[in-house]
Amino acid sequence: MRTLEEKATSEWIRFQEEIGIDILVDGEQYRGDMATYFAENLEGTEISGLVRSYGNRYYKKPIIVDELKRRGPISVDWFTFAQAQTERPVKGMITGPYTMMDWSFDEYYGSRADACLAFAKLLHEEAVALEAAGAKVVQVDEPALSTRFDELPLLVKAVGIVTKGLTAKTVLHTCYGNYNEIFDYFNQLPVDQLDLEMSNSGLDLLERFKREPLKKEIAFGVVDVHSHVIEPESLIRERIEKALTIFSPAKLYIDPDCGLKTRSVEEAQGKLRNMVAAARAVRKARGLT
Repeated sequence: MRTLEEKATSEWIRFQEEIGIDILVDGEQYRGDMATYFAENLEGTEISGLVRSYGNRYYKKPIIVDELKRRGPISVDWFTFAQAQTERPVKGMITGPYTMMDWSFDEYYGSRADACLAFAKLLHEEAVALEAAGAKVVQVDEPALSTRFDELPLLVKAVGIVTKGLTAKTVLHTCYGNYNEIFDYFNQLPVDQLDLEMSNSGLDLLERFKREPLKKEIAFGVVDVHSHVIEPESLIRERIEKALTIFSPAKLYIDPDCGLKTRSVEEAQGKLRNMVAAARAVRKARGLT
C-alpha cells in the first residue's frame, strides 16, 4: 500500500509542476478521510463504522474515549516525502480542531469546547513539527466552520492555539457554508490567509467584501469541485478579473473551491489545467509576470 501511495503522490506532484502550479499539495493519497486520518493517529480515540457525510459520501467517524494524546508526528513523514519530490513549496495540511471535534463522537470530555481545545493543543504540536520539517505554508482545514454560529469564538480560539508562534504562512480553508452569516468573523481568524469556496456560490460574497474589506490574503476558489463540468479558461479568467476588482494582486491567490477527490482524474486535471492557464493569462494581461 505504501508503495502505491508514494507512486500516486509523486505522480500528482509532477503533474502540478508540469502545469505550473506555484504552491503544491501532496494529494493526500494516504488519507482515507481528513478527520479519520488524524484521529486514528492519536491516543484516546476509536474509529466507528461508516457515517453518512453527504450524498453518497461516508466516513468512519472517530470516537473520543479517553484523554487525547499525540503519539508523535502524524503528517510530517508524508510532507517530507512530498517536499523531497520538488523544489516548489508543498503545503503542510492539518484538519482543524473544531472540525475534528464536530466530526467526532465524544464519550470522554463531555464538553464540545473541552474536546475542541484538546485537539487544538495536539494539532499545534503537529503544526510546529511541520514547520520544523520545512513547511513554508501550513493550512488548517475547517469545513465545519459554519456549523454553529454561537461557537465561532471557540473556533477562533482553537485555531489561534494551532497557529500560535508559527513563522510559516498560515492558511484557514473552509468551504460550502453560510458565509454571510459568519462574515464578521473572517478578519478575526488568526491566520495569514483565508481560503474560500467562491465559484459554487456564484461569487456572491464579492459585494460584501467590497463593503467590508478582508484584512488578510485570500485564496479564491475559481473552479467548482462539486461539478463534473470542466470550466473553460475564459470563464475562470472572468472570475479572476472579478476578484481583482476587490482584492489587490499581492493578496489574491487562485485555487479550486476545495479538494478534487470527488472528481475523476480527467476532470481534476482539466479543471487544474484551465485554472493555471487562466491565471497566467490574467498575469500576462496585467503585466504581472
